[in-house]
Amino acid sequence: MSYHEHPLVVTGPKVQDMLGIVSLPAPGAPQKTTGVVIVVGGAQYRVGSHRQFVQLARFLAAAGYPVLRFDFPGMGDSPGDPVPFEDSAPHIATAIDALRGQGTGVGKVVLWGLCDGASASLLYMQARHDPRVAGMVLLNPWVRSDAGLARAQVKHYYRQRLMEPGFWRKLAAGGVGWQALRGLGKNLRAMRQKPPETLTFQELMAHGWKAVEGKIMLILSERDLTAQEFVEHAKTHPAWRGLLSRPGVTQHAVHGADHTFSSSSAQREAEAVVLAWLNDLDR
Repeated sequence: MSYHEHPLVVTGPKVQDMLGIVSLPAPGAPQKTTGVVIVVGGAQYRVGSHRQFVQLARFLAAAGYPVLRFDFPGMGDSPGDPVPFEDSAPHIATAIDALRGQGTGVGKVVLWGLCDGASASLLYMQARHDPRVAGMVLLNPWVRSDAGLARAQVKHYYRQRLMEPGFWRKLAAGGVGWQALRGLGKNLRAMRQKPPETLTFQELMAHGWKAVEGKIMLILSERDLTAQEFVEHAKTHPAWRGLLSRPGVTQHAVHGADHTFSSSSAQREAEAVVLAWLNDLDR
């Protein structure tokens, strides 16, 4: 094989032990000094939906990059209570320590995160300003709020529905059109919600984005409401103004992809984009 793997107990003074898998290039093969930590998001563990994290780790390891994927407490094979993504900074720090302590020569680290794994990565940088993090790969970051969800639905669903002749025919015939209009009204009211007085996790994510001194690769799925919510939030919220166009930020849209890049073509495209970006970063 062009890679090899071994289990690892990710342990630290302030966190419960976590089970990880380290993927490395085959013995004797060239190895990069940049490592990748996969930050798992949602109700997932180190394997990922449709083995997404397994395949990504092995793909990158075969290309020379050491990769660690691990289970947060309460997930997969790690004991303990589940940890909200907003509180995962100590666990991410411990995972970085573990990968760099494997005697592999890893110096800098890239955090790769999907959904609230991407959000957790940004919150980590907001909390730690870790100079060991050379960059981030963020896929469909999670910024959901009632107002943000309503805004995305109005723009990407209701606007399209109002342009369809079939919608108006159903409305005139007393079909489902009235229900859709009531849903539109509910979303418009949610968009007008008063923002909270304390910093939200979305605002803290923006601070984390600013704290990244390296490069950021933002990958967005075309057919994903979470990705659409993120784009709308970044365009409309003052804390995010100009962040997506900062130097060092690269964006890539995967056409036809769903939230987890479940089709083989979408997954291969996302993997290829990440590898090309890593190779450029590692020069």
